[in-house]
Amino acid sequence: MRSITIGESTFSCQPDETVLETLLRGNIQVPNGCRQGLCQACLMRSLDNSPPVSAQVGLKDTLQKQNYFLACVCHPEQDMTVALPNQQCASIEAGVIKKQLLTPDIVQLVLEYQSPFNFFAGQFVNLKRPDGLTRSYSIANIPLTKNVLEFHIRRLPNGQFSSWVYDELEVGAQLTISEAQGSCHYLPGRAEQPLMLVGTGSGLAPLYGIIADALAQDHSGPIHLFHGSRDLNGLYFVDEMRELAEKFDNFHYTPCISGEGIESDHVQGRAHDIALSSTETLSGWRVFLCGHPEMVNQTKKMAFMKGASMSDIYVDAFHVIQAEK
Repeated sequence: MRSITIGESTFSCQPDETVLETLLRGNIQVPNGCRQGLCQACLMRSLDNSPPVSAQVGLKDTLQKQNYFLACVCHPEQDMTVALPNQQCASIEAGVIKKQLLTPDIVQLVLEYQSPFNFFAGQFVNLKRPDGLTRSYSIANIPLTKNVLEFHIRRLPNGQFSSWVYDELEVGAQLTISEAQGSCHYLPGRAEQPLMLVGTGSGLAPLYGIIADALAQDHSGPIHLFHGSRDLNGLYFVDEMRELAEKFDNFHYTPCISGEGIESDHVQGRAHDIALSSTETLSGWRVFLCGHPEMVNQTKKMAFMKGASMSDIYVDAFHVIQAEK
């Protein structure tokens, strides 16, 4: 008989029970629907042992890598400590070591941490200031020997957290960081697969990390980045992206301006429209979409209609809390 631990509670799993049935019997509220492994409402994460492979069927490879599983079809093969996706299991302290403007309304924030911390470039964390106010931001760098995390934070009108970062946060200040979350990141394998990355504004942050990760792991297939903004002031890392394109033959960068006043080396139009029109089909491609929720959701549907498998579409929609993200 296996034991299932969640939080401070531990339950014995009967031989014919799933993890979901065990937890529900113990009055633990776990979202669920079909109970056949189809709707994925009962998604959970194993915090210690790897879950059975059969409980991960249908999940994105990035979720499988992080030990996510479907509780309704999980018959445990060993004791498990589990958590719901929204349960924070750990946090660390980090200090500000760099703060620099990238555009008039996007700031680069670099934090240094000392405690062990695992992440993939492109995942997001919750940043919490001393009074408890918390916001989610995507990681823009790959794991290095230096214990640093980079974020690109856009200032929003009436944004409590972003305005505080701009106006008050100083180098040397401490922030609390949650564990890294999210499935929008690169995993090695299928190195020859074409990659399409589309982002708007500070949506470049996770894409920048994903690209760096793919190139560092010798991804050989073509990598196409489309970064969009209404005007030139909204684009950043333009020189860095062009230098990267010169260094790596398989990396291609297209800066897109949807408003007026474009330069000769930019493309007129919305980034997702230009990206989707650049190829006949997305069958066999891996697609990453980051930024404004409307763009992300619309492009996700269009990419699927153009042949991309849903399991190969990774998204990070920047939803706001009271006009803040």
